[in-house]
Amino acid sequence: MLHLDLDAFFASVEQLTRPTLAGRAVLVGGLGPRSVVAGASYQARVHGAHSAMPMSRARRLVPAAVVLPPRLAVYRVLSERVFDVVRRIDGAMEQISIDEAFVEPSGLFGAGPDEVLESAERLRADIRASTGLTASVGAGSGKQLAKIASTMAKPDGIKVVPQGTEKDLLAPLPVRKLWGVGPVAETTLRRAGVDTIGKFAALTLPEVTALIGNAIGTELHGLAQGVDHRPVAQRGEAKQVSAETTFDADLSDVEAVRRAVAEMAAHAHRRLVASGRAARTVTVKIRGADFATKSRSATTPTASTNLATLAATARRLTDGALPDSGVRLIGVSLSGLTDFVQPPLFEDGTEEADEANARSAEPAEPPGPVDHQVPERAWRAGDDVRHTEHGHGWVQGSGHGRVTVRFETRNTGPGQARTLAVDDPALTRADPLASLD
Repeated sequence: MLHLDLDAFFASVEQLTRPTLAGRAVLVGGLGPRSVVAGASYQARVHGAHSAMPMSRARRLVPAAVVLPPRLAVYRVLSERVFDVVRRIDGAMEQISIDEAFVEPSGLFGAGPDEVLESAERLRADIRASTGLTASVGAGSGKQLAKIASTMAKPDGIKVVPQGTEKDLLAPLPVRKLWGVGPVAETTLRRAGVDTIGKFAALTLPEVTALIGNAIGTELHGLAQGVDHRPVAQRGEAKQVSAETTFDADLSDVEAVRRAVAEMAAHAHRRLVASGRAARTVTVKIRGADFATKSRSATTPTASTNLATLAATARRLTDGALPDSGVRLIGVSLSGLTDFVQPPLFEDGTEEADEANARSAEPAEPPGPVDHQVPERAWRAGDDVRHTEHGHGWVQGSGHGRVTVRFETRNTGPGQARTLAVDDPALTRADPLASLD
């Protein structure tokens, strides 16, 4: 079984379609004080930046990084091209996000490590030839091992786990690496002195189920032994993404509850971004110490990928669902998923953006007199533009009535930067997909 994972996908796409950025530190995400990193190039990661980190912290760690807003339309098209290549393989494929999938090539049943390595290298070469992107591939006897192996292979590599060596590979890894061990189970196991997969595998099944229960304990014990019988099967597109956690001790402080809700919203948001979609509905689930469960939902007319907006909605819903007793469990789910993304009314992810987007869901006031005055165009760093003379480009910065544009696409190679008047009639907004072909 193979696990294919595109390397630093969002940032790599920006470097591919904006050739001047090749080899440079790139951060993809919002610019506001509460924005988070959606993607980071490996040149940024070596300085400690990573996905889901607050953008303000990432910019302090990598002050020379180029910060760009996400362009989901471009990511989705390239993702489709990658997996069109993967589908040429005779066998099953299970795409699990916009940038990763499991593959079970029928021609590799019973194959040795050298043959598997050769097949994985051909797949990576085909992807690079068709799309210009690099991918890492892990190969093992099951999904768990293949995914761990692909992580070890990053960036731009291959790791094959030969049959019979599964336990040796797994034994020294942190127990949290096991698929299904979350923060609560990890804490429970660490308290029992189990901090590696090897120690977990050494427990008897009754010891495991006594620690973390029958429902998940039996499966996890098998995974720790290198036994994974889960098949590769194409999934239907998920109708929602969610995250929830049960606390060791009930939360009684309101601020602690709100912080936990924000954390669950951030986890769900990462899955939303990875799916390449946006959400219209936010749902908060809170279970009290008495096991009574309350859920509250809110739906807006337009879908969003803005973490600040989604988290602010979750916080507002929380206040209406707090129990009289302590809080045992918190969950946040995002649904009403769509490929269409409505840009937030404010781009900086501030409280004003949260409030403005919330107000957009309310009934509109009767329209007043129409103002036909055209406001001065505002160019945001990362915007795709087109100039009648210079062609397609992207905004590097603007201010004081001027805008600097780098004119280039994937096919042009590194382009020239030109500074123009913000109201230059020859400069217009452009389709981001024009940077790709």
